[in-house]
Amino acid sequence: MVRHRVARRLRHLVGARLDGLPPGSLLVVRALPPAADASSAELAADLDAGLRSAVRKLARP
Repeated sequence: MVRHRVARRLRHLVGARLDGLPPGSLLVVRALPPAADASSAELAADLDAGLRSAVRKLARP
């Protein structure tokens, strides 16, 4: 049940950030076990860092 709770929290966080991704992007979010104990603010910060990194990598020639 913890896994489902984390998935719902992440789905909510990702939904608010989809517009910031380049058109046609595919996104897979994988939660590691420590995510179960993370606050929403911590999950959001980690998600934002991961998205920034992914967008930077997409922008490379």
